[in-house]
Amino acid sequence: MNDSAIVLTLAAAVAAGTPLALAALGELLTERAGVLNLGVEGMMLLGAVTAFLVGDATADPWLGLVTGMLTGGALAAVHAFLSVTMRANQIVAGLALVIFGTGLSTFLGQPVEGRPLTARITTAAVPVLADIPVAGRILFQQDLVVYATWALVLAATFYLTRTRAGLSLRAVGESPATADAMGVRVAATRYAHTIAGGLLAGAGGAYLILARVPSWSQAATTNGVGWIALALVVFSSWRPLRLLAGAYLFGAALRANFALQAAGVRGIPAEVLALLPYLLTIAVMIGLSFSDLRRRAGAPAALGLPYVRDER
Repeated sequence: MNDSAIVLTLAAAVAAGTPLALAALGELLTERAGVLNLGVEGMMLLGAVTAFLVGDATADPWLGLVTGMLTGGALAAVHAFLSVTMRANQIVAGLALVIFGTGLSTFLGQPVEGRPLTARITTAAVPVLADIPVAGRILFQQDLVVYATWALVLAATFYLTRTRAGLSLRAVGESPATADAMGVRVAATRYAHTIAGGLLAGAGGAYLILARVPSWSQAATTNGVGWIALALVVFSSWRPLRLLAGAYLFGAALRANFALQAAGVRGIPAEVLALLPYLLTIAVMIGLSFSDLRRRAGAPAALGLPYVRDER
């Protein structure tokens, strides 16, 4: 593989990792509040199809992006109601969102199945920085959503570590009873960050259809990216900067199949390369199922546990 092919592959990995980073960052904020939302795939699918429909009808990809975000946030609000107010099993509620989101996106997208989208998010090179050898091509000849994702990750890092609200969020995820005793509104915190997570998951799905996938296809639009995003949160130890690096690593794995084929590498079956990100996802999710490993990885202590105030 020559140098230009490597640069193009790394640039594609950044773009491919962006929807992962958005969805995973949303899930990270949700889980920091102690809420486990397995419905990321459903929120991304529904965000993608609504973004397609609005973008196609208005010829405005940014309006489509906002619509996809709002759709993901609305679905996350349902999960917050079930998990926080009704204290339902969060795993079951999340899987129900996947089923609902998948079914509704299939219904909404059936009339436009296979139709190409003309209103798309295009590249916006950064002046001067785009001319830097190698790094400029990889990092600064992307689109505005890629740059916004970097800002969101930095903002999330500052929020979680340097603000009162972020420290309260972490307290709710670790010990909601203690946070409640300190005057933190546990239910409101969980609602707000679950919905924020849905907004970002919807944005990830919308970005996929508006910038990455040429046409709507329920089977191929997200292609399991929502499940990879869940694993990425664990992979990053619930830290935003690690999450961004991990998203680009997964993005490179997603693009490895195409890159090696273009470079003429034939020694590794294409099917094996296509399986790599999903095999890593399965391994991480199996690890998450063991409570000891989850604690060592840095998971919030109250993750997935409903909070009931002791009125005694």
